[in-house]
Formats: sequence, structure tokens, C-alpha cells
Amino acid sequence: MALSRLSVSNLRNLAHVDIQPSPAVNLIYGENGSGKTSLLESINVLALGRSFRSHKIKPLINESAPALTVFGKVSHSGTEIPLGVHRPRIGDSQFKALGAPVESLAELASYLPLQVINADAFGLLVGSPKLRRQYLDWLVFHVEHEFYALWRAAQRCLKHRNSILRRGRIGEGELTPWNLELASCTEKIDSLRSECFERLLLVLEPLLKEFMAVDGLKLSLYRGWEKGRAYQEILQETLPRDLKQGFTGSGFHRADIKIRINGQSAADILSRGQQKLLVCALKLAQGQLFEQLTGRRCVYLVDDLPAELDEKHRYLLVKWLNILRTQVFITGVEVDPLISPWSDQNQEVKVFHVEHGEITSED
Repeated sequence: MALSRLSVSNLRNLAHVDIQPSPAVNLIYGENGSGKTSLLESINVLALGRSFRSHKIKPLINESAPALTVFGKVSHSGTEIPLGVHRPRIGDSQFKALGAPVESLAELASYLPLQVINADAFGLLVGSPKLRRQYLDWLVFHVEHEFYALWRAAQRCLKHRNSILRRGRIGEGELTPWNLELASCTEKIDSLRSECFERLLLVLEPLLKEFMAVDGLKLSLYRGWEKGRAYQEILQETLPRDLKQGFTGSGFHRADIKIRINGQSAADILSRGQQKLLVCALKLAQGQLFEQLTGRRCVYLVDDLPAELDEKHRYLLVKWLNILRTQVFITGVEVDPLISPWSDQNQEVKVFHVEHGEITSED
């Protein structure tokens, strides 16, 4: 699975770009502010309808334009899938796949699975549990087709239950139907998450040994309520607390991946550099397991690689990206630090230079 064509209009300073990327390695260099990261953003917009920097659309649109447009073709198993995103400042956005409107952004995301490694991704360890839930749910969403419907149903139940809790006055049996459906969806979500997590740990182990050999490092999944107890029971037991707080305090929306070293939070022990290496291993493990379970490969977007990793670990990351045989887009200010790790990897490499929003191929 690879992006075979990318056409961008009016996304930040990219007035008009039309490139045919390599199915393997794409190296993008240029000065800061030239538009390198904007090119990666455009791929994210094509896949998810939004940037990885922010959910806000207006800042993405070139200040002199009424809308941005991103078009692309995804090659998979000998066929090409056209994707298109049109996002105006005012009015309705359009998202298309195979020439027809998609029913949801979740459907759009299924056509072009992405992994992003950038400065924000390195906050996975020190950020909120939401970031680690999103990390795990990316995998569950792409490999378990029933997950998204369950997640939406659980969110709907949670919203209704919280609305009743905030009201404070609850009629007899008013919460019962919401509790029952929420508990059913939550238990199924937890089962899907747990299965994917256990598989992820198996794939992650050899990666951790290469990226950072730290004794006592352990990852565990906290499902969002007490282990070994049915969620329906928890909802009944914690009702007084939930009523007092005005929201549901436990459940699938409180799940987290606990990352510890000898029982202590890894974020408090690991250096900034070690945290980056751990995140690289986590991202690579996702891509590897995704391919094992689906037979498809995701696309990696790596922003400003030389600024984030030293030379030794740049080579290590490139080695594993090469093992995955996935399509990658990597940016940097200078071209030589981008090219040198790929010199002996036997991959088709394309180099693009970005200057003032103009992109030229140097092949």
C-alpha cells in the first residue's frame, strides 16, 4: 500500500503541488518554513481530513484562497484508489473515495493508514492517557472491523448517562438501559483492545531490545476500571461518586497503557532521548503488527528526522523502516543526513527539494 500520486492546492504555503512519490522512500528537504511539514500535513489531510498539528481547518488554508484541496491515488494490490478532500473556509467539506462521497472520516481513514513520527508523537509517554488510548485504538480500529461501531455506541451511551448524572434528579430505572448498553459495549471494546495489546507486546519486544535495552521496562493495559470485576457491577457501585461529580468516572474512556520501569513511571526515569527511542519502537511495532494482521502496510510520515534523533539512532530507525518495506516520507533541513542512512538499503529513493512552497524532484 503506497501513495502513488499527491496533488495539493492552497494548503498553507503550498499553492499548487503535484508529485509522484516513490513507493518506498521519499526524502524532502528545505529550509525551515519552506513547506516540508506542510507536505506531510497534506498527506494527513488526505487520510484523515485534518492535520496532525491541529484539528482546526482555517489555519491550514492559504490566506489568499477560499478552500484547500488534496487529491491522491493509493496503490494497493495492483489497483489504484483515488481519494479527495476539499475543505472550504465557509460551507461543507467534501471527502471522496473511488469517486463517491465517504460516509464518515473513519471510512476515509481506512484507505490510507498512517503512522506519524514527529515532535508531538514523542509526547506519547508524558502526555495524557488519551494519547496512549489513541495509539492503541489506531491499531484496533484498523484490524477489528466491529470496533468503530462499538466505540461510537459506547460514546453515545456515555453522553446520555453523563447528561442524566449532571441533572442530579434520577427517576427509578432511568439509568438502567444506558448502563446495560454501556456495559455491553465497554466489555467488548476492552476485549478487542486487550487482544491487540497482547499481540503488540510480542512484536514490540525485539524492537525494544535494539532501540533501548532498559532493565525492568514493562507495559501493561489498564482497562479503565478494576481488574477482575464486571463493568456493570462497577457502574452500580460508583453511582454515588458519579452523581456527585456529574460524570462517569470509570470505563473504556479511562483506559491507559501504563509504561513503567521497576514499578515507576517510565516518563519520570527515561531521558528525553530515551523517550524518543521508545516511541519509535512503539510506532514501528504498530506498523509491523498491522501488516501481520491485515496483509497491508501503513505509510510513515517522519518530520525533521535529523533534529529528533542522533546519527546512530537515525540509522537504526531507517534500518527498521527498511525491514518493514513500507512507504516513508521523511523531512529535514539538509539533504545529506537524510540520504546517507538509505545509501545501502537497496530501496527506491526519491528526493524532493522544497523552497517557498515550490517542490521539485531531484531525480
